[in-house]
Amino acid sequence: MKRILLTAIALVSLIGTTRLHAERLELKDLTSGKYTARRIYGVHPLADGERYSQLSQDARQIVAYSFRNGQQTGVLLDVGQTRGQVKIDRIDGYIMSPDEKNILVRTQTKSIYRRSHTGVYYIYNMLNRTLTPLSDGGPQECPVWSPDGYMVAFVREGNIYLVKLLYNNSESQVTKDGEFNKVINGKPDWVYEEEFVTDQSLTFTADNTMLCWIRYDESDVPLFSFPWYKGLNPEKKEYLTYPGQYEYKYPMAGEQNSRVSVLSYDIKSHQTRTLQVPLDKDGYIPRIFATSDATKLAVVTLNRHQDRMDIYMANPRSTEARLVVRDQVEHYIGENAYGQISFVDGGFFMTSERDGWNHVYQYDLNGTLKRKVTQGNIVVSDFYGYDPRTLTYYYAATDGSPLRRAVFKTDAKGRVTKLSTETGTNSAVFSRSLRYYMNVYSNLQTPPVTSLCDNTGRTLKTLVDNHELISQLADKELGTREFFTFKTSGGTELNGYMVRPHDFDPQKRYPVIMFQYSGPGSQQVLDSWQTGNMGGCLYEQYLAQQGFISVCVDGRGTGGRGAAFEKQTYLRLGQLEAEDQVETALYLGTLPYVDKQRIGIWGWSYGGFCTLMSMSEGRPVFAAGVAVAPPTCWRYYDSVYTERFMRTPQENPDGYDVSAISRAPQLAGRLLICHGLADDNVHFRNTAEYTEALVQADKDFRQLTYTNRNHSIYGGNTRYHLFRQITQWFQQM
Repeated sequence: MKRILLTAIALVSLIGTTRLHAERLELKDLTSGKYTARRIYGVHPLADGERYSQLSQDARQIVAYSFRNGQQTGVLLDVGQTRGQVKIDRIDGYIMSPDEKNILVRTQTKSIYRRSHTGVYYIYNMLNRTLTPLSDGGPQECPVWSPDGYMVAFVREGNIYLVKLLYNNSESQVTKDGEFNKVINGKPDWVYEEEFVTDQSLTFTADNTMLCWIRYDESDVPLFSFPWYKGLNPEKKEYLTYPGQYEYKYPMAGEQNSRVSVLSYDIKSHQTRTLQVPLDKDGYIPRIFATSDATKLAVVTLNRHQDRMDIYMANPRSTEARLVVRDQVEHYIGENAYGQISFVDGGFFMTSERDGWNHVYQYDLNGTLKRKVTQGNIVVSDFYGYDPRTLTYYYAATDGSPLRRAVFKTDAKGRVTKLSTETGTNSAVFSRSLRYYMNVYSNLQTPPVTSLCDNTGRTLKTLVDNHELISQLADKELGTREFFTFKTSGGTELNGYMVRPHDFDPQKRYPVIMFQYSGPGSQQVLDSWQTGNMGGCLYEQYLAQQGFISVCVDGRGTGGRGAAFEKQTYLRLGQLEAEDQVETALYLGTLPYVDKQRIGIWGWSYGGFCTLMSMSEGRPVFAAGVAVAPPTCWRYYDSVYTERFMRTPQENPDGYDVSAISRAPQLAGRLLICHGLADDNVHFRNTAEYTEALVQADKDFRQLTYTNRNHSIYGGNTRYHLFRQITQWFQQM
């Protein structure tokens, strides 16, 4: 089993040579974010193609900067300099109007689920510097501008409202059937938001005359509830005497989903129509898009198996719909397919795995394929745009290895130019003109470097190099990080990384902690600063200071290696993934510096599930494990995600029967299981049912519950407490 270094990494610490009096990392500093790398967030390219805007650090200004040199070119909004009676203290977010004469400013934001929130919005007039409320009827959700910038549509409590700026911000109600846990207009229900990665489902047509949206009828979707307690940080005083509960619609695998339809509203005549889009009775509509043609609304549909994606062009007035593209692949279509559809004048771009690799395809609005833009055994991760003047396409893709990403351009003759110059992980935000881009680069050893570049790849200016973080870490006791590969007993080559103590002695034997996620299409082994926990593998470095070696391996089913590698786990989630983690432990046990009697494994969410599956795989190689917020039976998880990989329980009962719960009698090793009681994603029920199975199988374990915490388990002292328990559990291994 030959180990292969994937990068030339010297066996030295991250920064500098070993120091005589190096300081140790403190766990509380890590969980508080003390060593979080600086990045530039919220970059919004402006219409002139030369500038971008972003919020100031104090959230009191929207500032414009040059894409060429990063210099500030102006202040678009300053909350201390607005005119009129309306005053605000800070800006939570903003949306520029298409003509950039007005800005929708979001304040008083309250989170709902992972992506959704309510807010109180104001319209800021750039000419006279006045703020006016978007609506006085209560907080708003997912507002959208009309193309001419004279109207705003938004959602409130499941209904759509329309505000006309030219009529003194007059407000009218478009729908009246919206009702919590029954009907939602214009914004997705829980499962659409979570698994189709969207928080908005309404748009105007190109001629500003029609408003179109997806309507979600979740009346027949079963309810799920979880308890609220008084708790602390934040404290819910309304539950001081009696607990409360939260109820919402959550379709589990094989159960009823929302019935979806697409509607249009004629702004002048006030007529509402239902578009005649062909859809399976149990099908999905993950997206709608306005196109450059006002008679063509693009409607994306999926069958319930999610292996067929159709794109229809629907006329919002006649309601007729015509199929223009059908993309059908083996097993399933991932969320990138509909998440990366982008429309331009006269056409659109989409990605597809139809040839086994994720590539970019160009179509006109009639569905005629104009070009397959990218070629070869690569995985395109982002499509940035097409410049019709130079016939050039810009995108990010794997770069010679599944571990790396680079920014590329391809011309009309298919000639490919790599724009990013540094090897590791690169991502970009392009200007509207595609003449410039902001590149963010990092690798396993290098914190993110943010630079401005032109579209030849030439660096114009470095904006952030994280020298402060480098200085902070320079005197810390940091070990070595390196990539490796090995082959399993079945002949599959897997990629991994390893973090060793700074004073590593190859003559000693070290305990090992394996971390993994393992979910379909995911990647943990990347040449990126984001690799590992808390950035820069810093939690792994903390464990190294406690005398551990940390290891992470991406097994079968993970991403970056094409559809064939990723989709091996189809219909049998957890089985091959667990085999590969066991194989990793067996391989590590052959290394002369590893104590094979003290190998542990842990993970969060899908990683928690794979931890349980690996500890009960049948080969008792793990001395201890920690499962955080694990799904323990796929019958308990949501329909869209689970069925994408497993089909329904009715169709695939044998696949569903192989679960952490069914394997509970085979559990080997000391187990700590942790879960938040208000987890709306992976319900606490998963842990409750699993631990009951352990009790009945007479298996010892330790369980930690976190009051009022969701899937991310944070707030106040919570994250520090959780990671301290994880660390201590492995110290007792």
